[in-house]
Amino acid sequence: MRKRVLIMGAAGRDFHNFNTVFRDDPSCLVVAFTAAQIPFIEKRIYPPSLSGHLYPKGIPIHPEERLPDLIRDEKIDAVVFSYSDVDSDYIMRKAALCASLNADFVLLGAGKTMLKSHLPVISVTAVRTGCGKSAVTRYIAGVLKSEGKKAVAVRHPMPYGDLERQRAQRFERHEDLKEAGCTIEEMEEYEPLIDAGVVVFSGVDYKEILKRAEKEAGVILWDGGNNDTAFLKPDLSIVVADPLRPGHELKYYHGEVNLMTADLAVINKVNTASAEEIETVRNNIRSLNPGVRVIKTASAVTVEGEIKGKKVLVIEDGPTLTHGGMRYGAGFIAARAYGASPVDPRPYASGTIKETFSAYPELKEILPATGYSVAQIKELEETINAVPADAVLIATPIDLARLIKINKPAVRVLYGIEEVESPGLKEVVLDFLKGLR
Repeated sequence: MRKRVLIMGAAGRDFHNFNTVFRDDPSCLVVAFTAAQIPFIEKRIYPPSLSGHLYPKGIPIHPEERLPDLIRDEKIDAVVFSYSDVDSDYIMRKAALCASLNADFVLLGAGKTMLKSHLPVISVTAVRTGCGKSAVTRYIAGVLKSEGKKAVAVRHPMPYGDLERQRAQRFERHEDLKEAGCTIEEMEEYEPLIDAGVVVFSGVDYKEILKRAEKEAGVILWDGGNNDTAFLKPDLSIVVADPLRPGHELKYYHGEVNLMTADLAVINKVNTASAEEIETVRNNIRSLNPGVRVIKTASAVTVEGEIKGKKVLVIEDGPTLTHGGMRYGAGFIAARAYGASPVDPRPYASGTIKETFSAYPELKEILPATGYSVAQIKELEETINAVPADAVLIATPIDLARLIKINKPAVRVLYGIEEVESPGLKEVVLDFLKGLR
């Protein structure tokens, strides 16, 4: 009898866990995936072209709300939890539910799903969404480039569309994103790397993705998503922490794993956090990984235009504000620093944007940029244009004004990493390169 398995996911880690652990294991039968967090990703099939010879009809994907019924009706033996950006209490509540239904609850060891590259790998992960992880990745790519090393980024998956088409994706130009039909959330992650001259690989089948990336690179950069662990085995493991959310580094399962296994911990945003918050995070890091090296960096914010004295609609990165748990981001900080007054967009929200505000009532003077479908992008446009403001302050990693028609002046907020101590992040990367030589 094959063990009957259900994988709980959010269109990313779940597929990778299946591919690396279960796809070719004849002792297990993966009956279904469940989908959470991201809208419009359920009611699909993980296709036969990806599921392998043991699953000639593919594997169905159901909404997570059906989990209890699926466990009972499908006689599930084990449930494998396979998504991130949830706190440890949330995970244990799911464990209790499964145990009450006589199903084992499984958390796979981080190393069991890591692929080994023949090239050096630097992984950049985080304790939470919105710590500045991708800005750190871009900074490291610049250091490598200055040393004559070509780096490509292998990005945490975001396969929200046609899974067969997204099996192994390569992005080098903005046109590649458009041709692939990327959502706003995907573009927010890929476009800044492309603008920095870094080729990005992503998709579903990371064995194939890694093979393609290795043909173009001298160094592989793993750019992690949320607070998930790396899919590639790192030779240098870097984790980013956020002092604006002190204590979160001890509350999130995947973030704790990243801290416990890191070679370097980066406390980012020290220019906007208090000394007490920074010290709290430093002490928490030491409590989990006493020997880890800790450095500090600043998150530098600039505004490409004049906003002083204006009423502005602040648009922030969606995932950072929603399941990332932040009440504000770089746009709100920039508005205050540059003398602008944020406008409350909630009375003007349209469709699913209104539902987002209902789900996250702590969001008040900022608009999360959500765009998982064409209809949702249209609702975002309607909301933006309905808000009475002098200007729109776009603090998303991509320029929304290129994607939607905005009926008022739009000003971009840019942010990156700045060193605040020496030796710092640059010296860590240079020392790593010396070790390779």
